[in-house]
Amino acid sequence: MATSKKPKNVKKAQKSARNEKVSRGWWFWLSNGLSALIWMTLLAGGVLGYFALGLPNVDDVVASTRRQPILTVRDAQGGDIVRIGALYGEALSVSDLPPALPAAVMAIEDRRFYSHFGIDPRGFARAMLANIRAGSVVQGGSTITQQVAKNLFLTPERTIARKIREALLALWLEQKFTKEQILTLYLNRVYLGSGTYGAEAAAQTYFGRSARDLSVYQAAMIAGLMKAPSRYNPKTDIDAARARTAVVLQAMVDAGYLTSEQSAAAKSGGQVRVSKGVSGRGRYFADWVLATLDGLVGPIEDDLVVHTTLDPDVQSSSERRLSAALSGDAEKRGAEQGAIVVLSPDGAVRALVGGRDYKSSQFNRAVQARRQPGSAFKPFVYLSGLEAGLKPTDILKDAPINIDGWRPKNFSGTYEGDISLEDSLARSINTVAVRVARKAGPTAIAETARRVGISTPLANDLGLALGTSEVSLIELTAAYAPFSNGGVAIVPYGIIDVVTNDGRVLYRRQGGGLGRAADPEHVGMMNRMLSKTMMTGTGKGAQLDRPSAGKTGTSQDFRDAWFVGYTPDYIAGVWVGNDAGKGMKGITGGGVPARVWRDVMLEAHRGAPATALAGWIPPKPVDTLTRFWRRLTGG
Repeated sequence: MATSKKPKNVKKAQKSARNEKVSRGWWFWLSNGLSALIWMTLLAGGVLGYFALGLPNVDDVVASTRRQPILTVRDAQGGDIVRIGALYGEALSVSDLPPALPAAVMAIEDRRFYSHFGIDPRGFARAMLANIRAGSVVQGGSTITQQVAKNLFLTPERTIARKIREALLALWLEQKFTKEQILTLYLNRVYLGSGTYGAEAAAQTYFGRSARDLSVYQAAMIAGLMKAPSRYNPKTDIDAARARTAVVLQAMVDAGYLTSEQSAAAKSGGQVRVSKGVSGRGRYFADWVLATLDGLVGPIEDDLVVHTTLDPDVQSSSERRLSAALSGDAEKRGAEQGAIVVLSPDGAVRALVGGRDYKSSQFNRAVQARRQPGSAFKPFVYLSGLEAGLKPTDILKDAPINIDGWRPKNFSGTYEGDISLEDSLARSINTVAVRVARKAGPTAIAETARRVGISTPLANDLGLALGTSEVSLIELTAAYAPFSNGGVAIVPYGIIDVVTNDGRVLYRRQGGGLGRAADPEHVGMMNRMLSKTMMTGTGKGAQLDRPSAGKTGTSQDFRDAWFVGYTPDYIAGVWVGNDAGKGMKGITGGGVPARVWRDVMLEAHRGAPATALAGWIPPKPVDTLTRFWRRLTGG
């Protein structure tokens, strides 16, 4: 059977059709690919444009370097108690610094700093590969320029949006500034631990010297902080800091900044002395004074130095004595906390301890806590009694008493019968205190307490006689000041003046007491009675080597134990107890608090001459022969 052949023109047509189909397919993919590329470019441009619109005003670089003010609180001898706020040192250029510091920073942070354009693709790829191999983030790919962009303009959040903005800002910084200017910005802004920003602040804080004078080893230690300022902080872990410094020195060798011999020489002299900086004492006091600062100087816009009344020796002694007391027998008897306030007769706070350990609890028990003072409140009851006409030698009855079903009892559970007013106060007799309160009246007692400085509202009932209304330690201690200074009520204060760094005075204390609160004659009588408390009464454990007076206080179920007392030079109060109000095992005001008070006051008065209490000179001791002769003759 014969077959027919396709005409040549048909073959040509088919071939032409195939070619046209291929051409159309190629053009389709080319045109669509170009369209997709254009759209992707537009989309990428739009995304970048969106993030660019969200960038801060980069022309305000100088303004963006402004920082929060630093507040420095100093004691009465000029020592720093605390510095609040980020610490920035003097801005130094790269040319001001020893070559080892920028070299160390570049060696460990950005070895290609002078060759990249703000973003280092090679360094980024190397970091990603290391992270993939390690299965975690072990290297960062940010350049120094990117870190400057982040430090100046951005938050530390870890988001893609922030990284895109960081990259855009880095490119802008590289166009706007020289490499030296960017490195200068970095070295003046990078966080280096302990609240310090910049090389100068870190050098002053850690080594007590300017960054201009850093040794190679010290420069390497500061550069090592940039990776993890807390972990490699020489103040908290010197071994970790030294190990990191060794890594930096090796990086400097690898980068060609040091020879192996120079690195070894730096290590051999690497036993650096780390500056102690602030002492750490007086933190409760610093919190207290800083809380009042806004009311004295208004909004804080400049670095300020706050000069205070704190005596570092008395403060140190108070902290030490309280800690020792609460770590011994008192702890075994259920006393977990305590507080101390020491004042001068004009109200200057010389020591303030708000608890046994500031690090574990910042609650200030000397100022913020309010507790029942017990018998430590009785001096104001007896002062009211004197103002109502009683005398220290008046005889009152210590016997059971019933006032509309209320039957207050003595701590001892016994009764003495007839007893003088001064002996009843010295021995803390409750029934007599209630009788004195009935004679004076609760309203008069509350008014007396207000005059001497008790600002907390008090109950208007006879429970005042037993100290049932709660007060703070600082106001109770201050309320004893009129007995010490001759009758003038005071307001406790801690700030002498507030000045700017250039010496401009924003505040200076100009007095501020509450005026006369007690008649000098009554003050003399109170000093006579409260001195007897120290000599023969419940306060014998607090006796000093000089004229002094004071009163114990113990609340119900041994929840609070107090001793507040004074000399002509100091007024001090001590409280011991528990935050939750849990009772202690037999601790009274005449025990632990009295002994702590005595020890603190003995150290505070060391080397000072003894002076008589206001309005009363105690009788001279009578020798044994004179006492015998008086008995024999009846004289």
